[in-house]
Amino acid sequence: MPATDHALDLAVEAARAASNRKAQEIIALDVSDRLVLTDVFLIASGTNERQVVAIAEAIEEAMHARGVKALRREGVREGRWALLDFGDIVVHVQHDEDRVYYALERLWSDCPVVELPADARGGDGGPEPQE
Repeated sequence: MPATDHALDLAVEAARAASNRKAQEIIALDVSDRLVLTDVFLIASGTNERQVVAIAEAIEEAMHARGVKALRREGVREGRWALLDFGDIVVHVQHDEDRVYYALERLWSDCPVVELPADARGGDGGPEPQE
């Protein structure tokens, strides 16, 4: 059974919050067929510890505005790998070095990728392209 519409909406909202804090390589994976605990993993990277914390806090604020509170919150203060469990979605914000090392996308590569809108995909932290 694919991820619920509610989980997909929350994932997009969390991805937008991460993107607004210049998160890199934002990806959402539909893990609903593999896990009973959650529907979507959202993975994002930050280039340093302060940015990882800022991204995690922005996501928590966005979820709070939607009336969703984290059930579990780990690693935010350390700024290397923040895990935010919102029930329907679990967010991993990792320092880019840790993301390469742990390669969550590879571990869950058999799960479908959730298409995120352009404003929720993050980037390289550089300026937006000029049109």
